[in-house]
Amino acid sequence: MTTHATHPAATAVPAGPAAASPRPRLDFARSAPKVFRALVGFDAAAREGLDPALVELVQIRSSLLNHCAYCLHMHTNDARKAGESEDRLHMVAVWREARHFFTEKEQAALALTEAVTLVADGGVPDDVYAEAAARFDEEELAHLLALILTINTWNRVALSTGKVAGTDERRR
Repeated sequence: MTTHATHPAATAVPAGPAAASPRPRLDFARSAPKVFRALVGFDAAAREGLDPALVELVQIRSSLLNHCAYCLHMHTNDARKAGESEDRLHMVAVWREARHFFTEKEQAALALTEAVTLVADGGVPDDVYAEAAARFDEEELAHLLALILTINTWNRVALSTGKVAGTDERRR
């Protein structure tokens, strides 16, 4: 399994309007190594006990919602390497309209991912939480929630530091 844990997270190449800036953005891992290591540890702990395919689907959905091209590119590639089908990868963005591509457990995880990622839009609805709680035991649900929190954090690190899609810097 490939994780964020093995890459330095934020040597940036500015894109768009920031590209005109003569100053590159910070290397998060180098500038805040204790924080970075804590995030890596949180990420690794969150994944424990979760199906690796589900992990990638959650990370893809959150990255789509957060418009994080860097993480989206990374996690779709990771999912492919883990054997995920192109059909399912193409349907993550529209999973509600293509439910038959996903198990009920995956659908519950995707709905929870959306609610937590977009929490400012109205919190986590009781029905979304209840469906996830019905599909995951308490430990799995806690790990799923932690996973959603970590990918949202990674998305924010990548976006804030100007990471560029296609420049996955993880060591293999």
